[in-house]
Amino acid sequence: MNPHSFHIPVMGIGFTLDTPLKVSHLGMDSVISLVDDILLEKMRKVYSEKFQLPYEEITEAIDDFRAKRITAYLNMTQKLVQEKFEALLNFQNQVSEEIKDYFSFLPDTSPLKKEFQHLLEQSPAIDDIKNWLAQNLRMGSIDVNIMTKVDKDNYIKGEKLPTQYNDAHAALRGFAQSELESSVVLSAGMNPRLFAYMEGYDDFYPDSAGHLRKKIILKVSDYRSALIQGKVLAKRGLWVSEYRIESGLNCGGHAFATEGYLLGPVLHEFKEKRAELQSSLHEVLATALLAKGKAAQAHPLPIKITAQGGVGTPEEHQFLQQEYGVDSVGWGSPFLLVPEATTVDKHTLAKLSKAAENDVYLSDISPLGIPFHSLKGNTKDEEKLERIAKGKPGSPCPKKFVALNTEFGKPLCTASRQYQHKKLEQLEAQNLPLEQFQKAYAKIVAKSCTCVGLGTASLLEHGLNTKVEGSGVSICPGPNIAYFSKVMSMNQITDHIYGRDDMLNQSARPHMFMKELGIYLDYLKNALDDAQDQMNRKQEKYLKNFSANLKKGIEYYGQLFSIPNSEKSIAKEKLFSDLEHFTQKLQGITLSINRLLASKK
Repeated sequence: MNPHSFHIPVMGIGFTLDTPLKVSHLGMDSVISLVDDILLEKMRKVYSEKFQLPYEEITEAIDDFRAKRITAYLNMTQKLVQEKFEALLNFQNQVSEEIKDYFSFLPDTSPLKKEFQHLLEQSPAIDDIKNWLAQNLRMGSIDVNIMTKVDKDNYIKGEKLPTQYNDAHAALRGFAQSELESSVVLSAGMNPRLFAYMEGYDDFYPDSAGHLRKKIILKVSDYRSALIQGKVLAKRGLWVSEYRIESGLNCGGHAFATEGYLLGPVLHEFKEKRAELQSSLHEVLATALLAKGKAAQAHPLPIKITAQGGVGTPEEHQFLQQEYGVDSVGWGSPFLLVPEATTVDKHTLAKLSKAAENDVYLSDISPLGIPFHSLKGNTKDEEKLERIAKGKPGSPCPKKFVALNTEFGKPLCTASRQYQHKKLEQLEAQNLPLEQFQKAYAKIVAKSCTCVGLGTASLLEHGLNTKVEGSGVSICPGPNIAYFSKVMSMNQITDHIYGRDDMLNQSARPHMFMKELGIYLDYLKNALDDAQDQMNRKQEKYLKNFSANLKKGIEYYGQLFSIPNSEKSIAKEKLFSDLEHFTQKLQGITLSINRLLASKK
């Protein structure tokens, strides 16, 4: 059982790459991105030299190098964390400062913390303390993240390799063949080929006792998506051990707006249907396991429900636990300001600490074509603007992890110089009016090389060469970063999470649910503006469903916070004032939608 009630989600490509090496021995769960095997290999060399481990480079000349690099990095991480944890327990004549830290970070309500304090009061022998610690302390889980859609085909000498050598498939293989006993977080939607590929690894199947060596976590934004994906996997004999529910828009990195499903109503649906979800998927799983000749499961396997996206106060943290029964709460963006937990270069760290609400924006910079939260003035964007000013837009594209666009035949990244050159040639040939041309031009050159930029901070912080990648850093905090303005220690962030300290700045911070609602309304307004010139049936349906779901969400919040003591620690007057403001704003947008639809008939 996790001693903490929070986890550190994956952030960018490099920001949490070595987070387990910093926090796992303290019982904290965190997630490594498996996008960039090149960066993983460089970091393996760094830590191998630091801890005097044998190192032999895995070059691109080696068969299946991507998967092998990932396996090697994960095995090294597991080894180092295990050694660090064992050293933590192996003190001599008195309880070490490291052990005191382990317990000081825990919430004051922790049964483990109370039991340890009670044990010390009895003045036991050192060996008795060590035995108790060995039986009761646990390492934090070293989980990994795979974006399922980032599954580029790969080639050797112009010949396309089999599907199992695709990027996401190779990443999964790297994790599956590692010594880790942890979870893979699957994000960014469904990839049926990847799901099918998982069937080939025994560690994803439960043994006769229901134990899973490797677990599956699905990151989702709504219940329907969770149920569909859960069933697809269960039919293959694969169990989803955790549904990690993330706010569609009040989050860091890529933002998935769905159709206006707000976090509160989504969590409520999971709460109401949790037992139904578990039992219905168990029936599907049991049938599939029987057909495969795998260990039968008489009882449903455990399911965790966790939540993340915009959490910023201990009161919100506790409310998610108490109202929705979530098993863990993800704290992402605030941890970007904690060098003891994440890796952010000093220049970007300074910019993050000064970021105000207007400095974090939902951008079009992602080559995946998905809205992406970004920090204004990041050095990767400055590089991009310099190239545009010189008349040479686009990135050199050294890593090609998101070279997925086949518009011009060969797969290209939409942020690459090659793609943008071709696209701008195409645009020039259209002879559009100046205003239309400028709008189309800006849309093409907006894309930034995030698959490099989101990992560069690790190179800079470890003093590695950035000649190939460049020194520009992309950073993808959620809007919540605007309310934290200090570089924090682990003591400070954990004290904040558990209500022992307050690390918020003086900005007027709305409740996380209200912040998300405001972002959704702005998103709907922008979607309406984009539909002004051309409205098709798909857009019409989307706008109607979006506004209807927001209306239901506002009604839900009105009922939720009318319940006495439902949220003791927030100003009810301010919350209901925000709801009234957003209700009027939605009514205005809905009226505009109806007028537009009427004008098109």
